[in-house]
Amino acid sequence: MSKDAVVPPQQRMRADARRNFDRIVAAAGAVIAEHGAEASLEEIARRAGVGSATLHRHFPTRQALLEAVFKDRVEALCAKAGDLLTAPDPGEALFTWLRAVGAHAAANRGLGAALMRDGGDPTLGGTCHDKIVTAGERLLTRARAADAVRPEIDVTRLLKLVGAISVATEQEPDGRAEADHLLAIAIEGVRAR
Repeated sequence: MSKDAVVPPQQRMRADARRNFDRIVAAAGAVIAEHGAEASLEEIARRAGVGSATLHRHFPTRQALLEAVFKDRVEALCAKAGDLLTAPDPGEALFTWLRAVGAHAAANRGLGAALMRDGGDPTLGGTCHDKIVTAGERLLTRARAADAVRPEIDVTRLLKLVGAISVATEQEPDGRAEADHLLAIAIEGVRAR
């Protein structure tokens, strides 16, 4: 088996192609956060500073682009959790990450539903969910050991709570602020007494 057969296509790209790929994913993330998963591909290409042909060369389908954006966001969220593992206050580290999860959910604006509805990689949701749960569990375990959270709290319920808050506030004019307020109330309920 050749070395190229094992390396994902993004890692085999020329430097300029890799920059275009990264710019497209970043622009798509921003446009999706503003307009939802049905955002204009032309607007994404424009914001990335590439032509439509370049966008389609990297992402032949909308589904492929949405999957790349989702994977990128999940990787960033898990990296943030990893960075927070060394924070001096384990409870605040967990709560900071939960706020990041809320921002992640708010920025997705229908992305998860579009990925499930339109087919694509059937393992993507499960793989990404597992990564997020694992990242959150590490922070929660550390917070529990520091007696910063109630002992019966588990990561799955925390993630459901953050997701529910995001869904409940996504259509409000100032949904992000309302989500932050509701999450602050929820975090008070999670803290150890």
